[in-house]
Amino acid sequence: MNSTTKPVTCYINDVAVTVPEGTTILDAAKEINVHIPTLCHLNLHKENYENKSASCRVCCVEQEGRSKMLAACSTKVYEGLRVRTDTVRVIRTRRMMIELFLSNHPKDCLTCDKNGDCDLQSLAAEAGVTNIRFSGARSKHPKDSSSFSLIRDFDKCILCKRCETMCNEVQTVGTLTDVGRGFDTVVGTAFHLPMYQTNCTFCGQCLAVCPTGALTEVNNVDKVWDALASDKIVIVQTAPAVRVALGELFGLEAGTNVTGQMVTSLRRMGFSQVYDTNFAADVTIMEEAAEMVHRLQGGGRLPILTSCCPSWVKFIEHNFGDMLDVPSSAKSPHEIFGALAKTYLAERLGKKPQDIVVVSVMPCVAKKYESERPELASGQGLSDVDIVITTRELGGMINDLGLDFKNLPASDFDQLMGESTGAGTIFGSSGGVIEAALRTAHFWLTGEELKEVEFHQLRGMAGIKEATVPIAGTELRIACASGLGNARKLLERVRSGEANYAAIEIMACPGGCINGGGQPFVHGDDTRVQKRMEGIYNIDEMKKLRCSHQNPMVQKLYDEFLGEPYGAKAKKLLHTSFTLRKKM
Repeated sequence: MNSTTKPVTCYINDVAVTVPEGTTILDAAKEINVHIPTLCHLNLHKENYENKSASCRVCCVEQEGRSKMLAACSTKVYEGLRVRTDTVRVIRTRRMMIELFLSNHPKDCLTCDKNGDCDLQSLAAEAGVTNIRFSGARSKHPKDSSSFSLIRDFDKCILCKRCETMCNEVQTVGTLTDVGRGFDTVVGTAFHLPMYQTNCTFCGQCLAVCPTGALTEVNNVDKVWDALASDKIVIVQTAPAVRVALGELFGLEAGTNVTGQMVTSLRRMGFSQVYDTNFAADVTIMEEAAEMVHRLQGGGRLPILTSCCPSWVKFIEHNFGDMLDVPSSAKSPHEIFGALAKTYLAERLGKKPQDIVVVSVMPCVAKKYESERPELASGQGLSDVDIVITTRELGGMINDLGLDFKNLPASDFDQLMGESTGAGTIFGSSGGVIEAALRTAHFWLTGEELKEVEFHQLRGMAGIKEATVPIAGTELRIACASGLGNARKLLERVRSGEANYAAIEIMACPGGCINGGGQPFVHGDDTRVQKRMEGIYNIDEMKKLRCSHQNPMVQKLYDEFLGEPYGAKAKKLLHTSFTLRKKM
């Protein structure tokens, strides 16, 4: 308890609990292990935001001596307050509130994407709802499936405002807002525009916090099965953050490295070859570090910004059009892999690019949008990456095959583009990309390998991190931000001249890709995200090679095919451009 905060004692179910003044009934109850169910409430600890609209009233409690019930999520305790969470009236009121939600909710739970992962469904089971006593007019709205990443089903929206808090307060994108009045109210977009026509970045953080199936990802699983049933060569790549989260879908602890079982699963699905996006992350570092060195030596505008995150790229295109020459022009790792698969790999397999289908398994729903960007199409009008699925979608495919995931034998990636370093692995965590770039930039600027490759100042869950790194007699100021709200704060300081940096890493999702919109839902449990981060760094520590320029397969790629990093051929294949977009 903070020494400056006045303690107050209240009573919950006749049990005394002393908490700091300003504590809600909900948080006070947690201190004595009393569970109060919630639906609209969401405490985003790591982002320092809390959604407590108190609109669902599922958390109602009874105050002794008063007839009016209180919302535990928003009512603050005071000295002597006495409430009960266990009366018959409370139990029946909660059940009634859940029934009211269900009375205006589609009854398609068995075919809903959130089946088994829906907070409303779980609450109904917890409250013992076996009958819906209320009937009446139902809200009916068309679905919005205009984007490649997200689907909005207004009929499943319960107006909890979680997505609004995430979109407006945490990410500062401002796409989602209340539209309409009374029974016709929905959480929508300005002027009822389809999502694809808004400034939505498709980060997926809205669907990550949605308690129902009102916001879901575009499901590409059938596209993958169709490709596997075709006569084409279908290859797959997996991002670093996937391997430390996939196991959660099968009962394993967050952060467990399931690389071997994941590769085996993909082989049994019928993929021709299974590769590691970490290899392409090493290539990305070769390009970004070379571009960083070029700019540091006077060849361009500073700071250089990482460009691996498609949500962040779309965010800067909408909001900081005067800074589009600042991000690195290097493609993201999975797009670099796709470009190499349809050139370098195709040549070695003796195949045409049209004969190869590239599937990416990503922790991110924005990667679905990214794969459709026209700027990322290689020659002959072909996209670098053909299909993107998320960690959750891969889990569903594993279940489709009936595989006993936890007990599968381990397999290794195919080697032509499957060997990677620790630097490629840490891309999955906030601060990892810039740390990986510094490891290689240091070597190129000094000719010496780092004795200590870990930059602890750039690690952790903090939204903005800064470090001063001495390289070749120069002090480089480095920053990284995770969460688009933090990115906005950082860039506004740079734009105004208040802050000067040599390089900045930005990831749209708080904590980085480990907390991406396509990862297993954490339901507000930040410890799972932290464990994924620890899992990423554990893999890095176990690697014999921890710097991208040390990867022998990457060296071979440049020697035999690409030439110099940031050279003419590399720029043609592995770099892209950005588009100024209208701010809504």
